[in-house]
Amino acid sequence: MGARATIIIPTRGRPEYLAVALASVREQAARAGAEVIVIDDGRHQEVEACAGAAGAQYVALGARRGANAARNAGIAAATGELLVFLDDDIEAWPGWLDAYLDAAAKLPEVGVFGGPIHARLEGFRRRMCGRESPPITHTDHGLEDREIPAAWSANLAIRADTIAKIGNFDESYAESGEEEEWERRYRSGGGRIRYVAAAGVDHRRAGADATLPALARVALRRGYASRRYDERKGSTVALRDELRTLAGTLWHGPRRRCWNGPLMVSHSVGRVAATLTPRRRSAPGDPNDDFLSGESGTIGGKRDVLREAGDLALDVLALPGRVRLARAARREPPTRNVLVLSVVRPHHANNHAAAMSELRRSRHTITAAQCGPGELGRFQNINLMLAAAPLGECDWLLLLDDDVVLPRGFLDGFVNQAERHDLRLAQPAHRLRSHAGWRVTRR
Repeated sequence: MGARATIIIPTRGRPEYLAVALASVREQAARAGAEVIVIDDGRHQEVEACAGAAGAQYVALGARRGANAARNAGIAAATGELLVFLDDDIEAWPGWLDAYLDAAAKLPEVGVFGGPIHARLEGFRRRMCGRESPPITHTDHGLEDREIPAAWSANLAIRADTIAKIGNFDESYAESGEEEEWERRYRSGGGRIRYVAAAGVDHRRAGADATLPALARVALRRGYASRRYDERKGSTVALRDELRTLAGTLWHGPRRRCWNGPLMVSHSVGRVAATLTPRRRSAPGDPNDDFLSGESGTIGGKRDVLREAGDLALDVLALPGRVRLARAARREPPTRNVLVLSVVRPHHANNHAAAMSELRRSRHTITAAQCGPGELGRFQNINLMLAAAPLGECDWLLLLDDDVVLPRGFLDGFVNQAERHDLRLAQPAHRLRSHAGWRVTRR
């Protein structure tokens, strides 16, 4: 029989922090009959010794694979009905675990729970005005339990059967958005997240980690990662907006006599740096380049900014036409049967799922088939799927790459235009700043 709960703590080479975290949960876990698992993102003797001294199970990944890989390893090793994820630099409040277990028992329809996370900078004596959030993860929704849109993995509880239904954490995310991406998948199916006010933890920084230079370095790295995460989910702001935010952070410190100002500046500088730094471009012959054209990948620097500005201008110019198209696409043509075929690589599975969700919003009838790449090329796989597909029942065949992001209303408008102009073969344009192989496809 499994435990009532499993406490999973990913860590990497920080036994001093881990020892405090384990001390704060050890007795609570023992009283509740819960198991504690430490996942080492690598292999460190000090971490193994620390886990053993606290009576925790130790699992080593052997090499650095990231926090989500460590969480997934914890899921695989867990036997508990409720999986409680903690960062290694927290200290749990008394009654923290009981609060989670009580909430889970009272609300069986809720799959995810989160509690307060209070930032604690030990030895940091500089004044902060309190108008902005602390420089490390912090959240507090008050003294009453309530529904919330998101909870952070520093203090997060998920039912094991919910993870079995939604799937594991996406290991391609790092530094930013790691748990948020999973929660988006969970909420897309109507899932609820409950804030449990008594299930709180302190999020610690101690010693050299609590000095201004160390906090600034972390803020810079997290700012860079947060911009990359925004790019990945398609919610970036323009460079001018990033620069406007940077200007505001430069003014915050002197105006408020607040030492959070330099840390806010560091975070903003990280975001600006990510905006101006081109993402990796594929070289001709690179096996990771889908098109093998030498032009695949986002163009960076000034040209990247100009392409983003060009997209903004085209969006404004095209707005009246898009409104007319959306209206027309609601009426014509009649409902069509659309067969969607995709070859999906594991690291793009979540992106492909989001694109399929957009297609299913269409008023047309969707039939979808997909496969992994295996040993065959893309079109070899597509031909195999075509051989088994009910082509006689379909009006349109849509070949969908696994790394595309579709705008709202895409399929209705696409089918409307294809049939209005009597097309037999059609391809939508890529945005100017898109990852695309050929100039002719850029809008």
